[in-house]
Amino acid sequence: MVSPFLSRAALSSNTTTIPFSFSSSLSSPLPWTSSRSLTPFPANSRRRILVVQSKIREIFMPALSSTMTEGKIVSWVKSEGDVLSKGESVVVVESDKADMDVETFYDGILAAIVVGEGETAPVGAPIGLLAETEEEVAEAKAKATSKSASAPAAAASPSPPPPSSSPAPAISQPSPPSDGPRKIVATPQAKKLAKQHKVDIGSVTGTGPFGRITPADVEAAAGIAPSKPAVSNVASPVASETALVAAAAPSKAAAAPSNLPPPVPGSTVVPFTTMQAAVSKNMVESLSVPTFRVGYPVSTDALDALYEKVKPKGVTMTALLAKAAAMALAQHPVVNASCKDGKSFTYNSNINIAVAVAINGGLITPVLQDADKLDLYLLSQKWKELVEKARSKQLQPHEYNSGTFTLSNLGMFGVDRFDAILPPGQGAIMAVGASKPTVVTDADGFFSVKSKMLVNVTADHRIVYGADLAGFLQTFAKIVENPESLTL
Repeated sequence: MVSPFLSRAALSSNTTTIPFSFSSSLSSPLPWTSSRSLTPFPANSRRRILVVQSKIREIFMPALSSTMTEGKIVSWVKSEGDVLSKGESVVVVESDKADMDVETFYDGILAAIVVGEGETAPVGAPIGLLAETEEEVAEAKAKATSKSASAPAAAASPSPPPPSSSPAPAISQPSPPSDGPRKIVATPQAKKLAKQHKVDIGSVTGTGPFGRITPADVEAAAGIAPSKPAVSNVASPVASETALVAAAAPSKAAAAPSNLPPPVPGSTVVPFTTMQAAVSKNMVESLSVPTFRVGYPVSTDALDALYEKVKPKGVTMTALLAKAAAMALAQHPVVNASCKDGKSFTYNSNINIAVAVAINGGLITPVLQDADKLDLYLLSQKWKELVEKARSKQLQPHEYNSGTFTLSNLGMFGVDRFDAILPPGQGAIMAVGASKPTVVTDADGFFSVKSKMLVNVTADHRIVYGADLAGFLQTFAKIVENPESLTL
C-alpha cells in the first residue's frame, strides 16, 4: 500500500479572514476601574486576524517509482460521496511497473473525481478532491468541474496575446506572466532535446497533458521535423484532444512528408501500455552507455546434481544462479558498481540481484535484496513471493527498482545463447542460456560428454574493463562447478 498524496494544505482561494475587534470593550472607562486612565492598545494591536483553512484537499497522482512521470487510473475503489477513513484505499494507480493501491491520510468525503478510470495524469496532478463536511461537497464539485474544463483548454492552445495596436505581437510567442516565474513542466526527453538544440524551454508552449512540454514541442521550436507522428495513440484524453486539435488546424508541418513508412494495409496500431512505454524508454536510454560483451562456457554437471537434491525443498534454478552470481560479485565489487552521471561511479554496499521476468504485457525485474547474505532456501522462498507479486502487478517500488546487477535466464526455453541489454543505472547484466551436453577433451586427449551452458555478460565499459569481467566470470564458473558453497 502506498500512502497518497493528500499532504498539500487547502487551496489558498478558500482561505477566509475574519476580523476580531476589541475596541468596543475599551471605548469608555469601566465602572470598577480606578481614576488612572487606561493606556489604549496600539492601533496595530486592536484587530486580530483569525485564519480559517478550507478543508477541501486534493488527492494527487503519486510517484510510485523513480522513473514514473505519469500514472493511469486503473479503478476507483471508492465512489463520489463515499465517506473515507484515514488509511483506507481510495484508488488503484498503474505505474510503469505495477498497480498499487493509494490510501488517504485524512478522514473525509470523496467529493469529486477529477481523473476517471482509464485516464492518465502527470505525477503531482490532482486526481480527486476530498471534503471534510457535506456542506463542502458542492464547492469541491465546482472546483473539479473548473479543473476539468480548464486543463484541456490550456493544453489545446496557448493563451491569446494581449491586444495591441502594433502588428508585431500578433505573430510573436505570448510572453509569460510577469507576476512570478512560470513553472516548467516537460518530459525528460524534451529537456534533453532542448539542451541539445539550444532551445529556451521556458519559451516553448506545451501541447501534452496539462500543458506538458513534449519532445515534439521542442523540435517544433527548434525548426526541425518532429521525430514522432503528430497524432499518436495515447491513453490521456487531454493529449488525444490536443492531437486532434493540432491535426485539424492547417499547417505547413502537417503537409510535410513523414519519415515513417506507410502502414501495411489491414494492420492494427496498438498503443504501448504504461509498462511497455517504460521498457521502451529504458531501452532507448541504454543506447547512451558504451557497453561490451564477454561470453564464458560453464560446466553444470555438479550444479544439475545439486538442483535435483534441493528441488523437492522448493529451491529453484533461478535462486541457485542468483546466489552464485551474488557470491561472485562479493569478490568483484566493481562489477556490482554503477555509473549514472558519466563523471563518477558508485560502489554499492548491497548486492541486489534483479531477475528479469516476463509477465502479461511487459517485462519486470523483481529484486532479490542482499542475495549474497540470504540462505539458499530463504532466497528461493523470497523469489517465489516476488514472482507472484510481479504477475499480479503488486510489487512495491523497492522490490523492483533497487537492483545493482541483473540476471536474465532463457535457458528454460531452450535458448543456448543470447545478449542482454544493460539496464540504465547498473554496471552489468548476465544472460544465461540452456545447459546442453557438449563433447569435451581433457589434457590427455580423451573425449567425454559434459553439460555446459554459455553465460554472456554485458557491462558498462566506463567502469568495468575486460579483465574485471573475465575475473568475475572465472569466479562465477568455479562456484557453479563446485556448488557446495551455495548451500552453506
